Amino acid sequence: MLLALLSLFWGLAWPAMKIVLGEIRPWTFRAICLAAGGAGLLALARVGGAALRVPAGDLTPLIITSLINITGWHILSAYGLTLLHAGRAVIIAYTMPLWAILLSRLLLKEHITSARWWALGVGWTGLALLLGPDMQAVGAAPLGALMMLGAAACWAAGTVLVKFFKWHMPGTLVMGWQLLIGGIPIVVGAILIDPVTAIAAVSWKAIAALMFVVALPTIFCHWAFFMVVQIFPANVAALSTLGIPVIGVFSSALILGEPVTATELVALFLVVLSLGLTSLGSRRTDRKL
Repeated sequence: MLLALLSLFWGLAWPAMKIVLGEIRPWTFRAICLAAGGAGLLALARVGGAALRVPAGDLTPLIITSLINITGWHILSAYGLTLLHAGRAVIIAYTMPLWAILLSRLLLKEHITSARWWALGVGWTGLALLLGPDMQAVGAAPLGALMMLGAAACWAAGTVLVKFFKWHMPGTLVMGWQLLIGGIPIVVGAILIDPVTAIAAVSWKAIAALMFVVALPTIFCHWAFFMVVQIFPANVAALSTLGIPVIGVFSSALILGEPVTATELVALFLVVLSLGLTSLGSRRTDRKL
């Protein structure tokens, strides 16, 4: 259920973010998302009876994962999205499982089953089909593509590091503090880079899209993904996100009017097949540290 909701809300986030970024600058947009998202997660944890204090042993891992998983991902993906169509941006972003598989093998010593290698190969084939027709457009905006690849690498490293460290507080607190700590450099950047008028005269459409991004893709999905990473091996959690770009591509077509061809339909089949192969190897493997 968590994976299904993650795929839905993070997939829908891409056209929603494109709408917001049409009217609000990237630094200001991400500063709002991270401040509101972090505060919202900590409020939920407090309502649930958890103390907001960060254990001493969690402080260093929290700072490291915050800067990589939050600061790196959010600012690079926001700028990349301003330079590419939403469908293309989400496809490049979800090269993340490749980096996560390699890092999980290196840092977590996780065993990579043949089913997961097949899942990665089939999923990559689907993503390649989606990206192939647009290679010329991506080549015309290399900076946007490089930013999205950098965002994917940050997300992969953050995913594996969240699994690597031993946490002494609930997942809601970890993600809430990650959003706030990782958001500090972005808030400072928004103050220094974006003018005060950056959020003036914003339409109701952009405000509604911003509220959606904060409530579901930011607050709910960050908590849910942390839980998924704790439940499954990191490479399984990473591969399981391959359904998100399909939703991102089709929702962008529906909401933003981007074209969908038979290539996208074939890619959809391949990505769904890759998720089925992922489930074959979903048993937790022993960590060899």
